[in-house]
Amino acid sequence: MNIFRRLFKIGEAETNSAIDKMEDPIKMTEQGIRDMKLDLDKSLEALAQVKALAIRARNDQEEFQNKVDEYQNKAIIILKKANSKEMDAAEADRLAKQALVQKESAEQQVSRAREESLKFDNNVAQLQKNIQTIKANIGNWENELKTLKARVKVSNATKNLNKQMAELDSTGTVSMLERMKEKVAQEEALAEAYGDIANASKSIDEEIDKAADTSKAKADDELEKLKEQLGMKNSKDE
Repeated sequence: MNIFRRLFKIGEAETNSAIDKMEDPIKMTEQGIRDMKLDLDKSLEALAQVKALAIRARNDQEEFQNKVDEYQNKAIIILKKANSKEMDAAEADRLAKQALVQKESAEQQVSRAREESLKFDNNVAQLQKNIQTIKANIGNWENELKTLKARVKVSNATKNLNKQMAELDSTGTVSMLERMKEKVAQEEALAEAYGDIANASKSIDEEIDKAADTSKAKADDELEKLKEQLGMKNSKDE
């Protein structure tokens, strides 16, 4: 029990420092919960046994009380028979006396059974209280375990991220980016140079063809001919 009280003080401190001071707290908590569940099983078994004893004591009390009433009734019957001359008076007194002795013995058994029943009932109540406490503790510890696992997960993730950031070589990264920029600029310049070479290498025939392109003049002639056929005057003649 003490180890769990120490364990759940994790919530009162930072997760990292708590974990540093403890050796595998999650496994310790899980083992503690398993142990408590075993204790719960044992307590339930003990409760069942004590309840059985309490039931037996109540049954004994009832049985012996019946015997008390039975011997009382028998003593009365015997005395009545003696009074009505159905039995010898001396014999009736002897048997009635024996019945009363048996009655007293049964009364003692009733008293003993009553005390045992009361004791067992108290034991049952105490065991039930303990069981409820164990169940509540198990529930609380299972919730604490979930929280602990989540905090450890977050702590580990944060630690790894911080470690990566601490080990990050910013100087090397900037240098690599500068080299990449230089390489890209060089490639862009090289592409432009190839473009210039491509334009400069056009054949003289291409330049001549471009200069001697008569497609527009031909189109103008065709237009004039069409207007003439339609009887339209040329705007230049007006």
